[in-house]
Amino acid sequence: MTSETESKIRESGISTAEIISHFREKCKVCGHHRIMHNELGVCEGVMNKPCTSGCDIFDPE
Repeated sequence: MTSETESKIRESGISTAEIISHFREKCKVCGHHRIMHNELGVCEGVMNKPCTSGCDIFDPE
């Protein structure tokens, strides 16, 4: 992680634990974690394998 990103996280007041739990949430549609979805909500899959569910928005479980 770049020092710029680390600085933004520190300044936000959000703890590392909160960030981790946010990205560990799974999607109801495809079952992948939030981290696998891009900024538009589209699932990009895991381990260089595209998501085949057609998930185009993150919907938390």
